[in-house]
Amino acid sequence: MRSTAKNRSASATKRRRLSIGTWVTRHLQVSLASLGRLARSPLSSLMTAGVIGISLALPGGLHLLLNNIQTLSGGWDASATISLYMRQDSTEAQVNAVAGQLSSRRDILNTRVISRDQALDEFRRLSGFAEVLETLDDNPLPMVLVVQPTASASSPEAAQALANELGAFPEVDFSQLDLQWLQRFQAITAIAGRMVWVLAALLCLAVLLIVVNTIRLEIQNRRAEIEITQLVGATDAFIRRPFIYIGFWYGLIGGTIGWLLIAVSLLLLEAPVARLTGLYNSGFQLSGMGLQNTAILLGCGVLLGIGGSWIAVGRHLSSGEPT
Repeated sequence: MRSTAKNRSASATKRRRLSIGTWVTRHLQVSLASLGRLARSPLSSLMTAGVIGISLALPGGLHLLLNNIQTLSGGWDASATISLYMRQDSTEAQVNAVAGQLSSRRDILNTRVISRDQALDEFRRLSGFAEVLETLDDNPLPMVLVVQPTASASSPEAAQALANELGAFPEVDFSQLDLQWLQRFQAITAIAGRMVWVLAALLCLAVLLIVVNTIRLEIQNRRAEIEITQLVGATDAFIRRPFIYIGFWYGLIGGTIGWLLIAVSLLLLEAPVARLTGLYNSGFQLSGMGLQNTAILLGCGVLLGIGGSWIAVGRHLSSGEPT
């Protein structure tokens, strides 16, 4: 009895292994046959895959560009400064005393005092109103105390709270946070990021429609073949399988073309960006696609290709049209 049970279990396991092996072999055969079918018409296949690649490269490249911009601007928070415009009746000793008091705080990295004469010289040099300033009897500019917060206090929210606190000092007329431009820039990049997602959705829809139309034409070209397989009792899954793999190859090749387009674009931009960042003494370098973004790009291409094929074949099979 035990020997019979063991033999039955071994036979069942062997059959399962054979069925899995047969399933894998059949899928490999269909996959390679579908690739060979695309290779027999290389020009049209490459044109279709190229359109898919361009449609994937555009949102992918814009998303990568935004990531590089956000990486570059990530260190700009540390450049936040607070300008404290002192009262006109504040003496230099009072301003230096305030500077010394602020320098001892943990949330302030350093302070710098700009005297009234220094402020006037800088204004004369930058404004171009030197002749007008010469006509003034007195210097109208106040002393300025420039405060640089530490990195932990340089976020827009923390820096604004610190500016409000320092602006309440009795020697200070008003305070100004020199970070508003960064807040505007971050708002612009947020809008641009949302636009990239909208563009990506529209182009993914376009890729889906391209694949659906391409597979629909492929079905029409293979009407006789499909009809014969249906007459001998082929299942819907058997009929759908080669078209699914055609969509798979279109998506994979299109995603690869999109990756190559992005890589070439980054290569062309690398030298100009290096020269520009060198002028600002910055060590910033463009970041490439990376493994994760590459996998996402190729995965989107494959999913759109398979999805478009599934829709096209499903519509054909459910329509009940004679093939």
